[in-house]
Amino acid sequence: MNSLFTPCCEKCTHTKETPCADLIKCAVEGPICHEDKNCHKVKQNRLKYLQGADSDLTYVYIGMGTCGLAAGADKIYNFMAKQLEKKKIPTVMKKVGCFGLCTEEIMVDVKKPGFPRVSFAQVNLERAAEIIDVFIEHDTIPEGYLLGTVPMGLSSDDSLQDQVHYINDFPMMKKQQRLVLRNCGIINPESLEEYVMRRGYKALTKVLFSMKPDEVITEVIDSGLRGRGGGGFPTGKKWLFTRKAEGKRKFLICNADEGDPGAFMDRSVLEGDPHSVIEGMIIAAYAIGAEEGYIYVRAEYPLAIARLKKAIANLEANGILGDNILGSGFNFHLKVKMGAGAFVCGEETALIGSIEGKRGIPRPRPPYPANSGLWGYPTNINNVETFANVALIIDKGANWFKSIGTPKSSGTKVFALTGKTKNSGLIEVPMGISLREIIFELGGGLQNDKQFKAAQIGGPSGGCLPVELLDTAIDYDSLQRAGAMMGSGGLVVMDEDTCMVDVARFFLNFTKKESCGKCIPCREGTARLLEVLENIVKSNPNSSEEELQKRYQSINQLERLAHVIKDTAACGLGQTAPNPVLSTLKYFKNEYEAHVYDKRCPAKQCRGLLVYRINPKVCRGCGICAKKCPQGAIVGERAHSHFIVPDKCARCGACVEFCPFDAITVS
Repeated sequence: MNSLFTPCCEKCTHTKETPCADLIKCAVEGPICHEDKNCHKVKQNRLKYLQGADSDLTYVYIGMGTCGLAAGADKIYNFMAKQLEKKKIPTVMKKVGCFGLCTEEIMVDVKKPGFPRVSFAQVNLERAAEIIDVFIEHDTIPEGYLLGTVPMGLSSDDSLQDQVHYINDFPMMKKQQRLVLRNCGIINPESLEEYVMRRGYKALTKVLFSMKPDEVITEVIDSGLRGRGGGGFPTGKKWLFTRKAEGKRKFLICNADEGDPGAFMDRSVLEGDPHSVIEGMIIAAYAIGAEEGYIYVRAEYPLAIARLKKAIANLEANGILGDNILGSGFNFHLKVKMGAGAFVCGEETALIGSIEGKRGIPRPRPPYPANSGLWGYPTNINNVETFANVALIIDKGANWFKSIGTPKSSGTKVFALTGKTKNSGLIEVPMGISLREIIFELGGGLQNDKQFKAAQIGGPSGGCLPVELLDTAIDYDSLQRAGAMMGSGGLVVMDEDTCMVDVARFFLNFTKKESCGKCIPCREGTARLLEVLENIVKSNPNSSEEELQKRYQSINQLERLAHVIKDTAACGLGQTAPNPVLSTLKYFKNEYEAHVYDKRCPAKQCRGLLVYRINPKVCRGCGICAKKCPQGAIVGERAHSHFIVPDKCARCGACVEFCPFDAITVS
């Protein structure tokens, strides 16, 4: 268990029972409780040691987030630890959080005397051995898988400039501004001391001993921080409503129920820097007058849960969480609540019901949680990324935060960049950056140099933006005008081979399954929308005239039904469920028309509309396709051109895959 209160001598009075406001300064700079500095050598130079600047040691940092572990980072860690011990090389092995570069896992950074911290990508056992033998032992940096160098901020009072660009010269990092992700990949997330060395809990001591709750709220309001969970409501105003609400008890909740497909922003922050979220929560609790809080995190995040619980235990052991925090007289108790993975519990009132032990179903508003939330008491809810910004705002000031981003969307935004880009992973960019910059500069363009078609932003509640909107600024208002939304930060890039009707069908299928079923517009409306989409992507050659008429009217039916759901659903999730349909209809209506009227999928992705034909001029009659066809749909004599029976064809594509003469076409 980490302890910042280890007494250095009889004169030292800093203990858990008698903490003081100067605890954080004492931990970083050495004791200030008495004059004899020499008796506290253990704490002196600790900053340099923890950050890898000690002149006699080599430091090896290995990304041990869920993504790294899934790629085998634990094996690399154990291998390098054994080899370095065997070679008797003085080394500090450090387990750090996710670096954010998913396509480059497993990542290993090395800081050795006389060299900058260098970062290596896609490290396997062979490359790990080469890093030890060539670089650590013989001072030659392997070039083939070198990403670049990592700036190291060594003073607790340094500016955040060293955190703006994490890996120099690597395209995916060049335009990033890592504020929320400032410590991810830099510190051991399970070390309270390492967080403190990076200015951790300095904002908390400032709040507890030199600011009144109203002053804290004013600072957050002035910063322009908006909720990073979806709608972008001003964070400070939300706090103000809860503070002014009357109630014997008040609660604070962190929404870490990250349910969007392909989203992993909150998970990475909780795994890589849990203390930044907790510090923001303690500050928020002080501001609104709450003494009890919950972090609601999905059970599918076991590593995040384990690191959160360890962080909470460390803080309680050191008097930074619980009763009489740092001797200030302020109390705040924090618990981790595991969710069962229901997407609807990302909606704040459904989340509250889940914490209360009830089924996660949205509640009518008003009353809003700020007035009547958890067990009927005033409750404030923000998400992981929102809380991770708070300490920076208090430490650096509202004007500093407001200088980043746009006038109406201050600060940065974390995105999970996935899909068909060459580089994928976790990025943090200033608000106002364009979609084009993210995809073609940070993302490196599209795989196989294919044409960009659309970007789905905001998850199932968001929308698809076409190539004409590539220069859209990434901020709350611009995205809303374009028919999308910021959401929690999912960003899926699609290329020319993507069927937009199929994309809408995918997200509708997700929201239909995740509907809580409380209100008819969402429960029945999403099912009907999906039913229409399913019919559009199929072709029945024996359709009756009545069925054909229904098919021809399906586009109007989709649009009309989507607007009804949007206007009448009970909660925000239901109201935004039709967004993928509406945005694809708006920007890709020609694809819907091709599906409906021509019974053709332009992207050749909808199996129900594909037509397989054998070109008689190319077919040699070898019979391989007939042998591979699972339906027996291919007929013909050997050495003569074959034929595909349309009614039997399952459109599996096996014939195309195995034809040695490329005689089969798909349209």
